[in-house]
Amino acid sequence: MFYVPDIATRPELPADEAAHCARVLRMTEGEHIDITDGLGHFYKAELTLVSPKRCLFRVLSKETPAPLWTGHLHIAMAPTKNMDRVEWFAEKATEIGFSELTFLNCRFSERKVIKTERVEKILVSAVKQSLKPLKPILNEMTDFARFVRQERPGQKFIAHCYDDLGGAKPLLKHALKPGEDALVMIGPEGDFSREEVQLAIDHGFQPISLGRSRLRTETAALVACHILNLANACE
Repeated sequence: MFYVPDIATRPELPADEAAHCARVLRMTEGEHIDITDGLGHFYKAELTLVSPKRCLFRVLSKETPAPLWTGHLHIAMAPTKNMDRVEWFAEKATEIGFSELTFLNCRFSERKVIKTERVEKILVSAVKQSLKPLKPILNEMTDFARFVRQERPGQKFIAHCYDDLGGAKPLLKHALKPGEDALVMIGPEGDFSREEVQLAIDHGFQPISLGRSRLRTETAALVACHILNLANACE
C-alpha cells in the first residue's frame, strides 16, 4: 500500500514512496499497486514509470469503502517527555482507528515543544500497514486554555485524577453516546492542574474515568481511543 495524498491532481508517488517502490520492492513499469489518499479512498493503479527518484502511475479504479466508525473521534493529549511513547501511541491508535490528534501544552507538561513531522510519518506508516482509508488529522501543539475555549460539536470529556472536581466521574464507556462526535483530553504525567480541570468543566467538558488502574499518559490515551472506537464501530 502506498500513500499519495494529492492523487487527484498528481499521479506520482511522493519521493520517499518512490524510493521504496523502486529500490526496496524493485517494482517495474506495468506492475499494479494499491494506493490510499488518506481521505477515505483506495485506488488500484498501474506503474507507468519507475526510477529511484520518480514513480508515475495510471489510476485504474477508485473505491470508497464504508466507514469503519461513526462520528469524529478526537484525542487531545499532553505529549510525554520521551517521544518514543508519543510515537508508540500514534502508531497503535491509528491501527485501532481514530480521526484526529492534538497535542496539548498544559501547566504540568514535561514537553513544551513538539515536532510533528516524525509523528506524521508514523501516522502514514500505520495507515498503510493497517489498510485504513483515512489518515488521522494531526495538529500542532496547542495551549490548553485556548483549546478548551474553542467551539466544537459533539461530546467533550476530560480524564483527570481529582476526586473533588466536577462531581461523579462515570466510566467513559458509560458516558459515551455512540454515533456522536467525541473528544477526550488526556493530561501529562502530573495530571492537569486543578485550574485547568475547572476551566474545562466551565466550557462543557464532562469529567470521566478510564478505570481504577493508574495509567501512564500514552496508555490512558490509547485506552480512551479504543473505547471511542469500540463504541462507534460500524458493523
